[in-house]
Amino acid sequence: MNAVSQNPLILITGGSRGVGAATARLAAAKGYDVVVTFLSNDDAAQAVVADVEAAGHRALAVRADSAEPNQISELFSAIDREFGRIDVLVNNAGIIAQQSRLENISSERMQRIFAVNAIGPMLCAQQAAKRMSSRNNRSGGVIINISSASARLGSPNEYVDYAASKGALESFTTGFAKEVAPEGIRVCCIRPGHIYTEMHASGGEPGRVDRVKDTIPMGRGGQPEEVARAILWLASEEASFITGTFLDVTGGK
Repeated sequence: MNAVSQNPLILITGGSRGVGAATARLAAAKGYDVVVTFLSNDDAAQAVVADVEAAGHRALAVRADSAEPNQISELFSAIDREFGRIDVLVNNAGIIAQQSRLENISSERMQRIFAVNAIGPMLCAQQAAKRMSSRNNRSGGVIINISSASARLGSPNEYVDYAASKGALESFTTGFAKEVAPEGIRVCCIRPGHIYTEMHASGGEPGRVDRVKDTIPMGRGGQPEEVARAILWLASEEASFITGTFLDVTGGK
């Protein structure tokens, strides 16, 4: 294993695009070394790595499916080898599927969405906590789960399975925050609202944010960088007495 990095290390799952990529770039500007995971778009992930390195910090992109325990174990082994530490985990990887009423959603789709959006973050948090906990003579850390305003709103007629998976992630946030608070680990959750990212195309409506923006009190969709700023604030010492907390980044919706 290499000597332990002198810079704090942030791991961002699903870090090749959207909120994840914006968080990686902002983290580098704030002094972090960065690891991002990606599932398919190697070029996008390497572009993020190049930007982090251009900011003067070390970066690594790892292909890993958050729903696969073996791939998660290999991811954290790579972090151990390359950096020797992890200070912040951002559980950002998430998927949606085609807009649909529940009656037309297959069980396979439900299981895949829960595997990535709920179980994946739990697997990552499990590995990260082992490397952060004062029980293991480590110096603590921060885990930030990326939920969605849909966990509150339910996404009827569109993504009730996605909304339910994010609801599960929020329950996990509450319980795990209490479990590891005595060990120097803070666990928080961000709920983005309608943000301009590529994810909406996965649901079959690339222009969804523009369609619904008039229902947002601030009258506009959000930018990935606005979510990234919230994530990195919660990860920082400025939020040192905050755990188990949910921060809505929704423009008031």
